[in-house]
Amino acid sequence: MPPAFADPAAPSRPLHVIPVADLPGWRAAQPAEVAAWLQATGFEAALGDLRLIPGPGGVAAAVIGHGTEKTRARSRFALARAATALPAGNWHLAGNLTAAERDEAALGWLLAHYNYTRYRPAKPPAPRALLQAPEGCDTARLLAMAAGEWLTRDLINTPSSDMGPQELEEAFLALAARHGAETTVIRGDDLLAQNLPMIHAVGRASTRAPRLLDLRWGHTGPLLTLVGKGVCFDTGGLDIKPSAGMLLMKKDMGGAATVMGLAQMIMALDLPLRLRVLVPAVENAISGNAMRPRDILTSRKGLTVEVNNTDAEGRLILADALALADEGAPALVISMATLTGAARVAVGPDLAPYFTDDAGLARALEAGAAETCDPVWRLPFWDGYESLIEPGIADLDNAPSGGFAGAITAALFLRRFVENPRYIHFDIYGHQPADAPARPKGGVGQGARALLAALPQMLDL
Repeated sequence: MPPAFADPAAPSRPLHVIPVADLPGWRAAQPAEVAAWLQATGFEAALGDLRLIPGPGGVAAAVIGHGTEKTRARSRFALARAATALPAGNWHLAGNLTAAERDEAALGWLLAHYNYTRYRPAKPPAPRALLQAPEGCDTARLLAMAAGEWLTRDLINTPSSDMGPQELEEAFLALAARHGAETTVIRGDDLLAQNLPMIHAVGRASTRAPRLLDLRWGHTGPLLTLVGKGVCFDTGGLDIKPSAGMLLMKKDMGGAATVMGLAQMIMALDLPLRLRVLVPAVENAISGNAMRPRDILTSRKGLTVEVNNTDAEGRLILADALALADEGAPALVISMATLTGAARVAVGPDLAPYFTDDAGLARALEAGAAETCDPVWRLPFWDGYESLIEPGIADLDNAPSGGFAGAITAALFLRRFVENPRYIHFDIYGHQPADAPARPKGGVGQGARALLAALPQMLDL
């Protein structure tokens, strides 16, 4: 079921949000039996600690700890614990929360209800604890962000048996149809005829044909082009991954899933811009016609690429798509990809690293990240490493040796295909390794909400 808020006209019970510093005064103002109950249950207002308050008809209210400034800084969406722990029914927030804290609580509540159940026995949907949207919240924006995130999570969580290039195409076309967008799909050998040779080279070994998905929406305003890596499963190709390395490869289309989630947000909110979304959708498989180590490919842009590792395939398909994007002279180009393990080593799974040469874009993005609880971290397009991606026999090397700065060299490789200086590249993880408030274990979007919040400043909307 899609995320939703409670009917604002319906009766609701209060969820009191209490910081540690306010607990003594708040408890002293409560009826004696409530104060005694909280004392007996050991409630100390630790961040996310929840207690139900009994009343004549059962549960009359609830209280949740808001911790200290220090503990709040270390956790996102802590109040969302209540969304899945409270009894079903309507609830409203009570307490001295800032506007930003109310937005965070409301968004976290929506995200916390996500549950991937496609392969479980069908059950009637369980009643939910629904939150009344706090006063002053932009409910349309919060709902759009939640719906976009749910789409991203669904796509990433679906195993490759049911989310190959064809199924990703179907999801892409369904997204376009919901919002009246136009689409074009180039499949199989037509990729060669349309000068998209590296997408073809990566995907041709699979029994599931490679393709480029192209969505266009909007008629006025600046042109925003999103490019998402759609590797629906990655064996590594002839440089085959060990079995342990393939366990999460259903998420290798996380870049595609995230730009589709962002597109859902943009179109649902009817932002005053023109949107183009490009998704090269492939499976990196093994067969007699698979690309080989040391093959040299000629890209759409005309640059030649020596394939020094067939497991560095994502940057190859993105390169052709980025060259195509650049030809349209967009106001802003953004690529998103689950591209390198080096990015995860650098910043872990919780941060979305990004690259840009434009300091203004970076400032807008980081402000948007703080506003939407969607953390990002800037890494450099370090020109000093350009020589690492130049093999000598071809213009570019898709997998430089040495093991240093893998995320940066991958980003530099992609930048060679974009002349537009207003370019942002994200190297995301797309997976939540353990349950956290509002983020159950599994697929997760990264950077999309931050971008949504930053777009008005980035594009002067």
